[in-house]
Amino acid sequence: MKKFILTLTMALLVLAPAASRADEGMWLLSLIGKNYADMQKAGLKLTPEDIYSINQSCLKDAIVGLGNEGRPFWHFCTGEIISNRGLISTNHHCGYGKLQEHSTVEHDYLRDGFWAYNMSQELPNPGLTASILVRMEDVTSRVLECLSDDMSEADRAKAVRNVSDRIAKEATAGTDYEATVKPMFDGNQYFLFVHIIYKDVRLVGAPPSSMGKFGGDTDNWSWPRHTCDFSMFRIYTAPDGKPAAYAKENIPLKPKHHLPVSARELNDGDYAMVMGFPGTTTHFLTSYGLEETMNVQNKLRYELRTVKINILREYMNSDQALKIKYASKYASCSNYWKYSHEQNIALKKLNTMAVKKEIEKEYYDWALDKDPKYRQALGLIEKSYAERRDLQEAVTYLDEGLLEGPEMLYQSILFGRQIQAICNAESQDERDAMIAELREDAAKFYKDYDENVERSVMAAMMEYTYRNMKIEYAPDCLKNADRKFKGNFEALVNRIFSQSIFANENTFMEFLKDPNMKQLQRDEMYKYGSEILDKYREVYMAVPRESRDNLTRGTRDFVDGILQINAGRKLMSPDANSTIRLTYGNVKAYEPRDGVSYHFYTTLEGVMQKEDPNSTEFIVPQRLKDLYAAKDYGTYANKNGELPTCFITNNDITGGNSGSPVIDAHGNLIGLAFDGNGEAMSGDIDFEENLQRCICLDSRYMLFVIDKYANAQNLIAEMDIVR
Repeated sequence: MKKFILTLTMALLVLAPAASRADEGMWLLSLIGKNYADMQKAGLKLTPEDIYSINQSCLKDAIVGLGNEGRPFWHFCTGEIISNRGLISTNHHCGYGKLQEHSTVEHDYLRDGFWAYNMSQELPNPGLTASILVRMEDVTSRVLECLSDDMSEADRAKAVRNVSDRIAKEATAGTDYEATVKPMFDGNQYFLFVHIIYKDVRLVGAPPSSMGKFGGDTDNWSWPRHTCDFSMFRIYTAPDGKPAAYAKENIPLKPKHHLPVSARELNDGDYAMVMGFPGTTTHFLTSYGLEETMNVQNKLRYELRTVKINILREYMNSDQALKIKYASKYASCSNYWKYSHEQNIALKKLNTMAVKKEIEKEYYDWALDKDPKYRQALGLIEKSYAERRDLQEAVTYLDEGLLEGPEMLYQSILFGRQIQAICNAESQDERDAMIAELREDAAKFYKDYDENVERSVMAAMMEYTYRNMKIEYAPDCLKNADRKFKGNFEALVNRIFSQSIFANENTFMEFLKDPNMKQLQRDEMYKYGSEILDKYREVYMAVPRESRDNLTRGTRDFVDGILQINAGRKLMSPDANSTIRLTYGNVKAYEPRDGVSYHFYTTLEGVMQKEDPNSTEFIVPQRLKDLYAAKDYGTYANKNGELPTCFITNNDITGGNSGSPVIDAHGNLIGLAFDGNGEAMSGDIDFEENLQRCICLDSRYMLFVIDKYANAQNLIAEMDIVR
């Protein structure tokens, strides 16, 4: 939103129609007909049926939600099918964990990259899933007819769950599909999503991390960028074309649709559409929720993760094996470490708190002559946030500082549950099978674990958490340890590790020769982990049920009011919730501040300008330097003879959109979305149309790397490249 002056007029603009803001919104595919005229004005040449159709192949059939078995409808990234043999492109950071899992010191795919020059070389990834939308349907009336305003929130949730399960079961009867019903607009609408979920997804290729993560933490969430952020996978099916777990006899997917890949010129103002599975946004967040987000969640997450990140950096820089072990963990930790910090900066600069309060003032005025539930909504929300303020802070310390900071405290509990099941086994055969399974799980965990690193992280995180959180919420085990060890948390951690079966792989595997409950219950790691988890649950549940229900009810009624205010005046999109969405706009340069103007694209020249062999974030592989020196760009240079690397659009994206296709007016892939810009990190809460930019990998850079850098012409040959 434009934040020029804080006046009543500005607040009215927030709630009024805004045809110029077509670039804001994560739109449900089945409703794009309502946006179609604006999409055409932006430059779209396709029909709505070309984008979403149940009866014919369309763009939605090429969009893939990447997830994990066990959580089939949570998508951590998006991919797109780019060949008639199930080839997928996504971001390098989306495939990073799989590259790390397959890497060893002898075959370091993070450092060197990976390329399969034939399908037999492609690497399986058990547990990785690829989900494609079959259809979606508005089922609001079916759900709401089972609800009433006088229901308790617990009864309401149960009723929603029951009818949703019934609808999903009906939708998938006699099929290989899976379905879920998702709430929209905080429970004011409900949609059914039916997917086909593939379970054999193999790694095909990726450039080295020096290219795929070029710029590292320094460039993260910023423009200009030169990151070659892509990796490639392939979906396999059973011989009959149905989803199946990995098997040698599986065949490449024959998709209903795949995206042609563009090598054409790109211009400022060109139409750009992003389709994918955005994770979570909170555009309807009130000023009370914003205060908690900024001053509790973002602030504490940044401070706590800074402690951990500094330790991991030191160890990873000292040893190649440790760098491989902790690469994926570090990337996961650092991404939202910087995000939290940058978002707070943006929210303050854009004065989002004042904007939220102006919106709430207008809402109050509207609600004066409405149903009492609307007049009470913001009061319930304010009271609920106030009641949980100290508890939410404590929960964040316990979670980020102790359960997610060090690994082993919580991991000992997870392993402990398996050990309990083993000890309660009814037969020796069952016991042996459980032990074998636990050995396999432990081997996977300890593969990417180092005892010395964990000791350092645990001591630092325990000390920082204990010293900074309110003492009344600290676990008793830390209070007692502080007295016993006179504030020396390093000594405490050394004691824990010296008496724990979980300390390292050798001690744990030795224990599994004859696992027993007495030894588990005496274990220092397990005891500390259990006490901390119990304290976390105690504090988390200390928020009164009435307060939780009031927040849920108040938010639902507030959002309902906002929808009524805007009915007939402007379209509104529901917050992201890991369901497939479309956002449209244009390739677009921007001016972030006075005297600064950013072009809409970058080139390989910028990679060479940023090169710093003394920084692990700005290393340039020799082969790339050689290709640059020879200007050997193949057919992928622009009209000026430059090799484009990245570009920006004004599309509305968030986490989960990573790897999403950026599609031109004709349905061709022009790039991969991979980041947002720091000046508008408020975007998940408050879209800033003047500054919001989606940072994208140019498809020409991807094609160049596959073709000229990797010599993977086998992959080039199976794509439809539009020139």
